[in-house]
Amino acid sequence: MIVQTALDREPHFVMTMNEHTEFCSQMVRAYGNDMFERPDPFDEIAYVVSNHDRGWDFYDADPGLDPDTRLPYTMVRTPTPFAVKTNSGSPDFNTQYSAYCGLLSSMHSWGLYNKRYGFSRFVVPTRAGTSITVKPEYEQMKKEMLEGELERQARLKDELKTNPKTAAWIEDKHLFQNYKQLQFFDTMALYFNTRHAGERGEEVYVHVPMTAEADATVTVRRIDDRTYTLDPFPFAGDRLVLSCRGKYMKPLPEDVALTSLGATLREIPADRQDYVLLPV
Repeated sequence: MIVQTALDREPHFVMTMNEHTEFCSQMVRAYGNDMFERPDPFDEIAYVVSNHDRGWDFYDADPGLDPDTRLPYTMVRTPTPFAVKTNSGSPDFNTQYSAYCGLLSSMHSWGLYNKRYGFSRFVVPTRAGTSITVKPEYEQMKKEMLEGELERQARLKDELKTNPKTAAWIEDKHLFQNYKQLQFFDTMALYFNTRHAGERGEEVYVHVPMTAEADATVTVRRIDDRTYTLDPFPFAGDRLVLSCRGKYMKPLPEDVALTSLGATLREIPADRQDYVLLPV
């Protein structure tokens, strides 16, 4: 789950990770112009961007209640045993579609604990840095998960090498071009998903790939609550209209007898947030 920050006494916009990745998918389908290469292979990149957090499905169906906020645990506060399970579950899901999607999903999971391979400065609210940190008692669990992902990546690369077409996809520069595209869509979505409009200041995205050989630094600026500029603009056309589904929720009162937070969330009417992205 992602719980957006909110002004005092205002409801919070809450979304599942599938709603977050649906938001990401709108960006991958619009990415590319004279300066920025379109994702290639497109079908595989579009799939993994749209499904890179599918390991959260089981948890988002009935999330835990954060006692400090009386809202669902937002992703960075989710108890570690559940969070680690999601990090391996997403590559499991994507590997069923294709080895290349599984590889990129695994790289995404590994990168979350390792500064996104050094390709991002984006920090999620309530996190101290670009990497996920865990309490000492969960270090072994994290270590085993990350070692498992490195083994998965080696196995999938060996499989992809056997086909001349897919072998080209795992050439180092091409692979990381695709990985950086995924990270840009993910962190760009999180800029909107995790912060209410008043907290969305200027954000600088480094290593946004133009080609396999060259990256750009993209600066996002808020014009008003709904309108934002990107410089340079990495999408086709002269604007991109985005929509994110979710629900508005206020903290649950202390005296509520909660049996299933998932059931409570399903009773809240669906809503959405819309944004317009423009070039400078």
